[in-house]
Amino acid sequence: MRSERAVLRAGVSMAATLPMLAGALALGIPAAHAADHPARQTLAGTRPAWATAAADRGATADGAAFSARVYLAGRDAAGLAAYARAVSDPHSPSYGRYLSAAQAQNRFGATDGQVAAVKSWLTSAGLRVTGVSRHYVSVTGDVAAAERAFGTQLHEYRKDGRTYRAPERTATVPAGLAGAVLTVTGLDNAPHRARAKDQLPPPDQVFRNAGPFSSYYGSKTATTLPDAYGTKVPYAVRGYTGRQLRAAYGAGRRTGRGVRVAITDAYASPTIAFDAGSYARKHGDARWRTGQLTQVLPGEYTRTEECSAAGWYGEETLDVEAVHAVAPAADVVYVGAASCYDDDLLDSLSKIVDNHLADVVSNSWGDIEANQTPDLAAAYDQVFQFGAVEGIGFYFSSGDNGDEVASTGTKQVDTPANSAWVTAVGGTSLAVGKHDRYLWESGWGTEKATLSADGTSWTAFPGAFTSGAGGGTSRTVPQPYYQKGVVPQALATAHHAAGNRVVPDIAAIADPNTGFRVGQTQTFPDGSQRYSEYRIGGTSLAAPVIAAVQALATEARGGKPIGFANPAIYAKAGTRVYHDVTDDPTGSGLAVARVDYANGFDAADGLVTSVRSLGKDSSLSAVKGYDAVTGVGSPARGYVESYRRR
Repeated sequence: MRSERAVLRAGVSMAATLPMLAGALALGIPAAHAADHPARQTLAGTRPAWATAAADRGATADGAAFSARVYLAGRDAAGLAAYARAVSDPHSPSYGRYLSAAQAQNRFGATDGQVAAVKSWLTSAGLRVTGVSRHYVSVTGDVAAAERAFGTQLHEYRKDGRTYRAPERTATVPAGLAGAVLTVTGLDNAPHRARAKDQLPPPDQVFRNAGPFSSYYGSKTATTLPDAYGTKVPYAVRGYTGRQLRAAYGAGRRTGRGVRVAITDAYASPTIAFDAGSYARKHGDARWRTGQLTQVLPGEYTRTEECSAAGWYGEETLDVEAVHAVAPAADVVYVGAASCYDDDLLDSLSKIVDNHLADVVSNSWGDIEANQTPDLAAAYDQVFQFGAVEGIGFYFSSGDNGDEVASTGTKQVDTPANSAWVTAVGGTSLAVGKHDRYLWESGWGTEKATLSADGTSWTAFPGAFTSGAGGGTSRTVPQPYYQKGVVPQALATAHHAAGNRVVPDIAAIADPNTGFRVGQTQTFPDGSQRYSEYRIGGTSLAAPVIAAVQALATEARGGKPIGFANPAIYAKAGTRVYHDVTDDPTGSGLAVARVDYANGFDAADGLVTSVRSLGKDSSLSAVKGYDAVTGVGSPARGYVESYRRR
């Protein structure tokens, strides 16, 4: 990743034709190492791997425009990481001894002297300081000044058929600043396709599901369609609602009262209050209290066309409605980013931490690990660590493309779900039966076969892989201590004998074929904008569902924040507080039938009938115990109350 990397809406998977979205970032790196020149220190990870001699097309022009952020290491970077671990580990005597935002900043944040020294160094090189926050100093200038400041030439390199700027060698800083500078972002600019706009576009074109539907899993069987796995299969559900999800994940009487949940995405839906209120009234969720839903938004938006801003409206709507459906009394604060680029998303996360806006944070966005660079990974992890010491937990979608081979050609995980400082949320297919009874879950992985022209068979059954929960073994993040003894060695050591981070950590409903019903104002073919509903899925659904469950658990804990939850989540591994999800819980093969509008709206252009197999996630498998599809499993009855303070 890089400061000018566009981050995708993550983990959203809509029923039928809407685009798949993924999940993003990793573990921090040491700020500096000894450089070849004794008066300078290197900033590890600032030269991207694709900036090779073979791809080099020569020096960047000295007068070319340049902008960057220099992230500050703070008073005690090692101490911050150590304290973040101590307050998050149930076996530590410091467990739960969180700091306030002010205390965390005073103990670990950058000093005035560090900020002044960094500014002086940058301006002496000819760069202009454009902003200072608790976390970074932003600058602009030209390439010649950047090369003086960072001790490296900037060259042009070919990458994926295009030319981008990057450092010719790893950047350095004056040795006296090694303890003050964490990293710098913006030295490379791949990609850079910004088209700044100040106004948000109207909602996307309407999307609707065709029927028939099941009202609960198995309520309506596709008796006129061919068999699959030797039997008639049910039609896909219209979309579960909060009542069904609360029953499936053991909410009991908990509502999340007194708990604050934050949601980060890019941009902001202009109709979110109306949509969320309409949805709650239609589906029996508690009415929103005055002030229960708030938004923290930037002064202006940028890159709206490049980032497909309107597509993020549905993401925000899903996240807000899912959290409220499962934790109807929790306060929800939406923190929108100015664009889908890392620097802007980091600003949103930092707002939550710097002002302690919430104790639980749901994030449904990201990218593939191959696009990750250590500079941004370090900046993200610093924010996550500050959150941990304050008792804030971050939950990230694990992705919607399984092992990513089908979409990228390379087996890899998504980021920042791969960070050792966040909770990666995987996905399941969920069966909720009559009277809201939990039946089973399988790992989410879909193979699709369409109905033959004569209607007597499924073409090439079970069909091709279309989507599934992201997971697997990171290539860049070392194995965190809390996974040892729970994650199978074969997974942990898939890339390195010493072991690496494996995702996900926990899971919840994600399959759009057993998905959640959401309500949103959309643009209809006649140009009007009206509220309508559709079924949706993806780990972009799983993340807010788990965040809401954690809000219920926080309430059960008497309102004491859970903070960074992974040590506690893994400490409960193998117990009855989890559904131990497998790919074939019934032992007979699972599938549902779907009928979709060919144009995504109405029957004018015909219908498409298909069968969707469940539990078929690329090369990943959900098995007994920990697995790379569902982690330790999904919350069962007893999970929420397991956090009660005794």
